[in-house]
Parts: sequence; structure tokens; C-alpha cells
Amino acid sequence: MTSPAPLQGPLLRERFAALDDFLRAHQDIWRPTPFTELELPWEREHAELAARLRGRSLAEADAIHNHPERLQAPAPYPQLAAQSSRLSQIEELPSTRTDAIPNAFTVDVPGRKWQQIDAFASRLGFRQAPAHWLDWCSGKGHLGRRLAHDGTPLTCIELDPQLVASGQQLSQRLGLTAQHREQDALADDAGLHLTAEHTAVALHACGDLHVRLMQLASAAGCRQLAVAPCCYNRIRTPDYQPLSAIARRSTLHLNQTDLRLPLSETVTAGARVRRQRDQSMARRLAFDLLQRELTGKDQYLPIPSLATSWLDKPFPDYCRDLCTLKGLSVPANRDWQALEAAGWQRLAVVRNLELPRSLFRRPLELWLLLDRALFLEEQGYQVTLGSFCPPQLTPRNVLLLAER
Repeated sequence: MTSPAPLQGPLLRERFAALDDFLRAHQDIWRPTPFTELELPWEREHAELAARLRGRSLAEADAIHNHPERLQAPAPYPQLAAQSSRLSQIEELPSTRTDAIPNAFTVDVPGRKWQQIDAFASRLGFRQAPAHWLDWCSGKGHLGRRLAHDGTPLTCIELDPQLVASGQQLSQRLGLTAQHREQDALADDAGLHLTAEHTAVALHACGDLHVRLMQLASAAGCRQLAVAPCCYNRIRTPDYQPLSAIARRSTLHLNQTDLRLPLSETVTAGARVRRQRDQSMARRLAFDLLQRELTGKDQYLPIPSLATSWLDKPFPDYCRDLCTLKGLSVPANRDWQALEAAGWQRLAVVRNLELPRSLFRRPLELWLLLDRALFLEEQGYQVTLGSFCPPQLTPRNVLLLAER
């Protein structure tokens, strides 16, 4: 089998149509969330698969979490895994020759972040040399400086005034022709900063922020764009608003819960963070069992984000305090140890029942990326979609390159 090329031209529409069919056909599997439902709608129809998954341990689920396609499981799992793998294939963008970057440019940049920046910068194979970089939602402007190290003018757009000031100091220290501007990217006047000469770049601008850049940049006639999207669920509307004509015609309608699915991969968290996350989830699942009993309602009760200090509380106090927070009657003494153990057991079930859903993480992300690519194509750009680094460096490793 030949290696798949970066997606461009007619391939963008072909892949979008195939992904749209796949996602619409299997909504009963990827839409329900095991964390909020005690039994999933598909479990009765696929009883053998459900029983196999429910019998597996938490450690077994975690071992295959990032490669759910490798799990040996009853039908329809192998068929879904094969289709998911085929539709998720995306090739690396070709690497461009870049000059050695002086060490001074890496000062104040965390190692992993610099690796992401360097990988992003090395894949910008535009036909025309950029005349003026515009770093959108730039933070301190590390990406912009990496791109403008050769003296090309740079404009950085950032909301946080402290980051703007720090970035301006760093750019001046390096002798760059750079302007760092304080600006709300979502404000009505944000488009005033973009002109046709700009090559606009955004590395991991969340949700509405990168969408706004694509809309403003295409309206301003920017000659080139390079966007690596992130956090598709960070939108101001309850439901996803498709960008391209082909996505608007689709009967696939996505809410914010659906949009979180591509972000459920955890390749960069350290061991301590994972332990805290597991404990938090096990406690929430235990409390969910308790609140169903106390309210007499067999439905999930959302609870807000809690400070990590809540995990330091003894488990009975955690549950009592949550009851107070949610206005529930505080339960009398009970077998708290058994309830806590039930939470951990349920976490194992949840993680394993998430595996079929996980097969749709990348297909859904590519559907969203292709919606963006096709929107830019409609605005008169030639668009290429490919990866800029391995997923171990960041799971959000797909880059949209657009050039007029």
C-alpha cells in the first residue's frame, strides 16, 4: 500500500464525504458517554462486545487507550477499527530546509513547546517567501520569533497585556522588527490588524480563536495561512456552526460534548497528573452512584470543576461536601469504603466502554479540520492538510496550510 499523501485538491472533499458517512452511520456508538450513563444504548445489540469490555481492568484500558484500534474484541469492533484507521490516515507535510536557530531564541520556552514550534515552523512550504508574519493569539510570540529570526517583519496579536510586554522585550533583545499588540481576537475591531501582505499563523489557538483568524484573514485577503487547531469545543455557541458549504449540508450536528471527543487522548500527561485525574474521576463516579440513590433519579448530575485540594479530603467528607454543594440531603453513616471501591470499579468499566468511542476521535477531528480546509478553499486558497510532528509531541499535530 502506498503511503498516503497530505490531503489537497479533490481529496479534501472525497475524505470529508467518507468521514461524514462513517460518523453519521455510527452515532449510536460514539455519541453516548460512558461517564454519564450506567448502561450504553449499544450494549444490548452488541452484548458480546459489551461483556468483554466490562470484564477488563483499568490497567488494561489504560494500556491501549492511545491505540484503541489494536484491541482484539468481538464484532463490530474490528470492522470499526479498520475503517477508522483507513479514514484517519494523514501524511506528514514535507519538511522545508530551515536555517539553524540561535540558542537565544529558545530562552524562556519550555522544551516540549519549543519542539512543537520548531516542527510547525519547519513545515511551512509556501511557494512565495512570506513578507510579514502575523502570530495570532501569540502569547509571548515564541512562534513568531522563530519564524521571523531572519529579519522578516513580525506582528504578534495577544490579549494578555503582561504577555504582550514580555514578548516585546524578548523581541527587542533579539533585535527583531516586531510589534506586539494587545487585542481581543474575538472583538469587532480585531480584523484591523490583518492586511493582504500578512502570512498569518496560529499554533493551538482554541476553538473560536482559530476560526476567527481564518474568517478575518480570508476577508483581509492574507496571502498565506498556517493553522494548527486545538480545543474544538471552546466555542461560544451550544452547537457547532459548520464553516464550509459541504459541512453545512451535512445532517451531522455536533454539540460541545461531541466536540470534546477528539481531545480525550492523553499522551502528554505525567504520572502524577494521571493519578490525580483517576482519583478525581473515581470519586465523581462514586458520588454519581450516591446521588442517584439520594435523588431517586437514574440520571447523571453534573458537578463543577473542583480544586485539587478536594482530593485531599477523606472520601466521606468529599461526598458530604458535594451533597451540600448540590443541595442534596447529607447521607447518614454508610459503608463509605464500599462506595469508594464501587467508584474505582466503575472507572475501569467507563475506560473500557470508551474504547469503541475512541475509534472515532481522529475521524471526528479530521471532519472538523476538513470543514476548515474546505472553507478556506471556498475563499480562494489552495489548501494542504497534513501532520507537522508525531502525536507523542502533541496529539493536535495536524496543520492547515493555505495559500492564494
